[in-house]
Amino acid sequence: MKVSMSIELKDIPGQLVLALQPISDLGGNIRSVLHQRDKKTPSGRIPLQLVLEIEERSLEILVARLKERGVNVVKMGEERLKESMMVLLIGHIVHTDLRETIDSIDSTGFAEVVELSLSMPGVAMKSSASVTLSAIGKEELKEALAILEDTAEKKGIMLIPSI
Repeated sequence: MKVSMSIELKDIPGQLVLALQPISDLGGNIRSVLHQRDKKTPSGRIPLQLVLEIEERSLEILVARLKERGVNVVKMGEERLKESMMVLLIGHIVHTDLRETIDSIDSTGFAEVVELSLSMPGVAMKSSASVTLSAIGKEELKEALAILEDTAEKKGIMLIPSI
């Protein structure tokens, strides 16, 4: 089963591995991790969003193991992002603030950048990125793509959607 999970980690070294290891131990497959190291919860912890695939019978064991390790499980449910597509970006992606580009999608609440693969051949050279967008539905995915196209156009980045 595909599960979305929001957890909170202590702000000390080694916590990410501590939280991900039980998933592997139970035969789970991590699909995406959104680790926003610079953001903190009111309790001073680091928020982490996971999408994973795990057998339903192992889910309760996973939550118990996370809690044993001091990881707060804030929210959990079946994956809400049902539609996905990949796009290619070509241009000065990093120099035009890659984070802002990703945030333009993630801040919608209905879509997220769930995978990113970046290639930078040189500091002054154009880079390329493969970006996977996921959204709660087909219309929301179209809207997320439109937002990304607008952001890319403003930054002089070429966007090539998948067919």
